[in-house]
Amino acid sequence: MHIDFGILALYVVTVVTMIAVPGPVAVLVTGAGLAGGAKKAFHTIAGTNAASLVLILLSALVVKGIFAVNETAFNLLKLAGACYIGWIGWEILRETGAGDQGPVAVQPRVGGFSKGFVMAISNPKDIIFFASFFPQFLAITPDTNTSIALLTLLWIVLDFATLFVIYLLVARLLKPSVHRIMLRVSGVLLLVVAAGGIVMTAMDLWRA
Repeated sequence: MHIDFGILALYVVTVVTMIAVPGPVAVLVTGAGLAGGAKKAFHTIAGTNAASLVLILLSALVVKGIFAVNETAFNLLKLAGACYIGWIGWEILRETGAGDQGPVAVQPRVGGFSKGFVMAISNPKDIIFFASFFPQFLAITPDTNTSIALLTLLWIVLDFATLFVIYLLVARLLKPSVHRIMLRVSGVLLLVVAAGGIVMTAMDLWRA
């Protein structure tokens, strides 16, 4: 199998950079890990990966001409995603502000497979990446199906590795006494991301 290693390297750098740059998914995984430990972080990442597989499938169908994306529906999906991100941020702030009962008080609600899945599948950044940027790397091999399989496998490995390393770094570098503060910061960041997404998507819908 012939592989274009130049495209491969560019894809790896692009994916790692996109995942590592602070965004709603990375913030949710970190918050889940701080609240419930490595197991909760792992379950959350598994949810985000499952959502990524769905988005990759839709992207592949678009490339093959089997599925067409309606711009208005696309913008409405982004708007719904931004609202969901805001709801998660508010929930984290509400849980961490309920009292000084320690990390256990927020453990059941922060993160998890289902929240990771919904967050990732409705995250405007992920939607745009798989709809617009992902098809640009299909020339990594001469066969489209092989390229999709290879890019998907790489995404799964890079997504798990990058998000888990981010969680581990935050958990190891921050003292346990700071974890609740970090969770509150995560909630605020999610609200900021949501507000920005709502404003930009609303402007796109207005211009449409």
